[in-house]
Amino acid sequence: MFFDIGPLEMVTLVVMAIVIFGPDKLPKLIQDTVGFIRKVRSFADSAKEDIRKELGPEFKDFEFEDLNPKTFVRKNLVGDGDPLGLKELRDGLDVRELREELDIRSALDDKPATSLTKPVAAAGGHLPAPDTGAPLLAGERAPWDEDAT
Repeated sequence: MFFDIGPLEMVTLVVMAIVIFGPDKLPKLIQDTVGFIRKVRSFADSAKEDIRKELGPEFKDFEFEDLNPKTFVRKNLVGDGDPLGLKELRDGLDVRELREELDIRSALDDKPATSLTKPVAAAGGHLPAPDTGAPLLAGERAPWDEDAT
């Protein structure tokens, strides 16, 4: 049913309400409760409309349900079928252009495309040794990257 109340619990609550309030007062109690719920809902709806009106036209599609953290994350980060929100980046990335760029660089440098040198270190201002993939010799120190430490 609703509020995680099963049919047996609902019957028990109805029987208890009849016993506690009596069959003569129960219809009036239900009517008052329904009226109170309607007033609360109308008050909440008017408050939402007042807030939307005060926020201005840029927030006309604003939904208060979006303020729930789970809904906010689902809507803004996950998106529609884009689990990491990288659709725009993926659309702007052309792998063929990157391959052509690597081929041009390797042809100009006369080096394989996998051993392109790293960019100039910001702090030191020098070019580090190219990454050849070869193991270090005995006593040789690994290249130092100041930005990575």
